[in-house]
Amino acid sequence: MNKNKLYRCVKSFFVAGILLFSGFGAWAQQKPVLGTIIIDPGHGGIDPGASGQFSTEAAVALSISLKLGKALTTELPDSKLIFTRTTDELPGGLNSIHDALRYRADMANEAKGDLFIAIHCNANGMRAGGWYAKRVVGHKNRTVYVGKGPKRRKKTIREPIYESYWQKNNEHGTETYIWAADRTGYKGNAINSTGGGGGNAYDTTGGEVVEDSTNMLDLNSPEALIRSQLYEKKYFGKSMLLATMVEDEFGKQGRFSRGVKQRNEKGIWVLQATGMPSILVETGFISQTEEEEYINSEKGQEEIVTAIVNAIKRYKSSLEGGAAPAQQTTPAPATEPAETSK
Repeated sequence: MNKNKLYRCVKSFFVAGILLFSGFGAWAQQKPVLGTIIIDPGHGGIDPGASGQFSTEAAVALSISLKLGKALTTELPDSKLIFTRTTDELPGGLNSIHDALRYRADMANEAKGDLFIAIHCNANGMRAGGWYAKRVVGHKNRTVYVGKGPKRRKKTIREPIYESYWQKNNEHGTETYIWAADRTGYKGNAINSTGGGGGNAYDTTGGEVVEDSTNMLDLNSPEALIRSQLYEKKYFGKSMLLATMVEDEFGKQGRFSRGVKQRNEKGIWVLQATGMPSILVETGFISQTEEEEYINSEKGQEEIVTAIVNAIKRYKSSLEGGAAPAQQTTPAPATEPAETSK
């Protein structure tokens, strides 16, 4: 083979290589950044989650999740949607809350999801709606006798006057949780905490907390620590971005946003166990009368879905390098003073 033929062969291979890799790059660019979205309605079956005056967290979360899936099918037709459950049962038809949590994470990971969204309702651990309490409204004098025999005498004492009043359970608003990748000092205790002090498999804020006597979910293991480091690098920023956008969209609707939260003291296991950007949306307090009515209403659920869908579309645009709509700063976590009425 002369030099000219050799030159032409090398040149042909070089050009073919450029075309091949260019084509691969174009294919990679065409691949949807949100190819698979996992929607996880919290609780279900034997695990009703938090309870309101007339509804349960599991039922509300499922209803909102199904509406969310329907909306995403229209808005993001290129995305594949996977639900961890579509009926009022634990995922996989299981009868163990612990196994169902693992099933949720395994389902998401096996599907190689690009995004995991858990839908929940919040509660503050107090009686839904409100409760009767007592307060001091004044004082009165009362005469009592003290001593015995010759030393017996009258004594005037001052005692409080109480009245009963209705204390409204007024804690309300939205929150979006992400897994706290820097919670190294809390990992051991978080997963073993039962939440609420009563041995429940969920805590009153709706986050999943697993009691694990077998130590299968040991967050201090080398594997878990490596996963934590990878998560922090690959997923933490994306999770924070989407969570911030979700709360921003709620704020635009006039909802009281309590902000984006990282769970430090109690672990949200489904978030740390999914190998993808993951958020848990607390859509409202089921323990507050007006908010329970809102999150059960068609109007309320449609508005919640709209906020989440708008946030996901902004998030997708950001990943694709487009200009996402300007977002407001997520309100810092806050607590409004409780209202009381007689």
